[in-house]
Amino acid sequence: MPPMRRMWQRARERWWVRQVMDLALMGLVFVAVMAWQTRRLPTGAPAPDFTLRTLSGGQVRLSELQGKPVVLAFWAPWCGVCKAESSTLSALQGTVGSSAHVLSVAVAYEDEEDVRRFTREHSVDYPVLLGSEELRRAYGVEQFPTTFFVSPEGRLERAAVGYTTRLGLLWRMWL
Repeated sequence: MPPMRRMWQRARERWWVRQVMDLALMGLVFVAVMAWQTRRLPTGAPAPDFTLRTLSGGQVRLSELQGKPVVLAFWAPWCGVCKAESSTLSALQGTVGSSAHVLSVAVAYEDEEDVRRFTREHSVDYPVLLGSEELRRAYGVEQFPTTFFVSPEGRLERAAVGYTTRLGLLWRMWL
């Protein structure tokens, strides 16, 4: 048996080597799934501009937010994962304060009252914008939640599909 193969077999007999290899494999699978989920999202391009009404009656225009990073989370009131991520977005808003904009865009809802109920039940404390089917298509959103990270210059830098932790959101925002 060649010496390298013998060395490899001895290393595999150690529990910590097996653990590290298992973790590396899990990490690789995780990154591959993440890349596959975001493969069709329009990152690297200018963010499609919009003017949307907020639940409180105001209006937000994306292009007017340039100068600070923007976290733009698309969600639907019926989405279970969106319910879990709502507290994560609140925590992110508390962490970044005024150094970034954290916005959510409700889409795929039947009635505005569904969105209001969701925000009440989940103590949403970040701006909620009322999106449309056209906006969902412009951003290529097919699954919920989908979160975009817009640069201070207005470019779609990164995207994430599915639940993301506060640390994951921060990492993507400042990367």
